[in-house]
Amino acid sequence: MDELPSDAHHLPAETIRLPERGFTIDRRKALIAGALCWTAFAIVVWLVANGRTEAFDRVGLLSGRTGTELALVGPELVREIVRDATALGGVFLRNLFAIGAVVALLFLRLRREAMLFAMTVAAGWLVNSGLKALVGRERPQIVPHLMNAGGESFPSGHSFNAAVVYIAMALAFAALSRRQSVRFTVIGAAMLISAMVAWSRVMLGVHFPSDVVAGWLGGAGWAFMAAALLYRPARAAAESEALPHPRSS
Repeated sequence: MDELPSDAHHLPAETIRLPERGFTIDRRKALIAGALCWTAFAIVVWLVANGRTEAFDRVGLLSGRTGTELALVGPELVREIVRDATALGGVFLRNLFAIGAVVALLFLRLRREAMLFAMTVAAGWLVNSGLKALVGRERPQIVPHLMNAGGESFPSGHSFNAAVVYIAMALAFAALSRRQSVRFTVIGAAMLISAMVAWSRVMLGVHFPSDVVAGWLGGAGWAFMAAALLYRPARAAAESEALPHPRSS
C-alpha cells in the first residue's frame, strides 16, 4: 500500500480508504512480550505458593482504606468509579465489547484480525479456567468486600480476561495502521485500561494484589502470545470460502 500524501489530513473524509487486509503485527515481538509476561506470571505463582507475598498483599489491600470499618478513602464518587472500572472486566460488558469488535472488524473486511481476535478470546477463557482449577486460593478476608464475588481467588479472572480482551482487541485494530507510534499508543492504552480493571478488584477487597498481578500478566501474556501462535490458523480460517464476506452498504 502506498504512503498517504503529506497533506492527507486536509483531504475530505470520503477520499480516505481503510485497508481491506490489515498490516501484520510483528509476531516475533508479540512472542517475546508474551514470553516475558508468562515468565513474570510463573514467578508470582512461585511466590504465592511459598507464602512470599503476604506482606505485599496486606499492604495493597489496606492502602486507601481508613477508619475502624476499613472503608475506601474519599467520597462515594470514588466507589462509583471503582465499580465502573471493574464492570469493564465483567462478563457482560467484556463480552459485549468483544462481540462488537468482531463485528466491526468483519465490516472493515479485516477477516484475519476478526478470526485471530475471536480465537484469542475463546482460548483465553479456557486457559484462565484451567489456571484457576490448577492453583486456586481463598478470597481475602482482611477488608470488607464492596461487592459479591465467588469462586477461586487466584489468579483474578477479571484481570486475566480483561487483559486478554482489551489487549487482543488493540492488537487487532492496531493492524489498521502501519505506523509504529499509532500501534504502540493503541496497545498501551489497552494495557492501561486492563490494569485499571485489575486494580479495581483489590480496591473492592475481593482479590489480593498478587491475584490481580498474576491475572493481568497471564492475560497479557496470552494476548501477545496468541497473536503469534494463532496467526496462521486465523489466516487460514479467514481465507476459507466458508466465511462469507460482509457486504458493504
